[in-house]
Amino acid sequence: MTVESSARQQFLEEYRHIRYAEGRGSDDTAFYRALPYFDLSRRNAAMWAMRARTYRYFERRILRRFEQRTQKPLDILDLGAGNCWMSYRLSLRCHQPVALDIFNDERDGLRAARHYPNTFPLVEAEFDHLPFPDGIFDLAVYNSSLHYSTDYHRTLLEARRCIRPGGALVVLDSPVYKCRQHGERMVEERHADFLKRYGFRSDAVPSIEFLDEPTLRTLSRNLGLNWQIYRPWYGLRWHIRPYKAWLSGNRPPSRFWILVGKFQDR
Repeated sequence: MTVESSARQQFLEEYRHIRYAEGRGSDDTAFYRALPYFDLSRRNAAMWAMRARTYRYFERRILRRFEQRTQKPLDILDLGAGNCWMSYRLSLRCHQPVALDIFNDERDGLRAARHYPNTFPLVEAEFDHLPFPDGIFDLAVYNSSLHYSTDYHRTLLEARRCIRPGGALVVLDSPVYKCRQHGERMVEERHADFLKRYGFRSDAVPSIEFLDEPTLRTLSRNLGLNWQIYRPWYGLRWHIRPYKAWLSGNRPPSRFWILVGKFQDR
């Protein structure tokens, strides 16, 4: 995302407030090294269990294919790296990650990387202004972060610039809806909840906050982007959520697909 400095500062202050209130981060190094498989704080165990399933699926079904094809360490851009847990995991597989985020907090942002024994580059930057030369990454992975974009077309164009031929972008843990209206209802519910709980809506930066199927088709057409959709299994409770929502008359819940995008000119 590209934002004015005042709006960006407000966003970061509110984001920090919410994340701390949710119990993100720890003073214990072991907490970070256990992610995403275990939440040693137990404050966000369900969320981390889901992130762990996503990451396992990504490792086994997607990352492994790139490893087998290249037979060398991959240059991977971890977009929205947060506390850098994924960059750490990738480094354990001998890849060469770069962790990028606009949040440099020491508990839940880039500076939390001090807890890991492996080192990798930390870059404080926005999605739409990536400070890298053209074509240097094999993979650009949006790590539960693409929905923070304010303009998907612009954001993905910048990712395309940085991906080398044969590379791809990967979207992990961003909510996907069948139609735009359902996503918009989710956003309004979320902001209303923030206002009630924290006293602000957390919308200083006009992030889109969700993906929808028509938008994915438009991006595919306009950017020459071929999507491959993967649907990890998150358990029976997750699987029956749409049926429960339908029976109760609520809006359909989000899906958390893994999206792998390959540009036709790459």
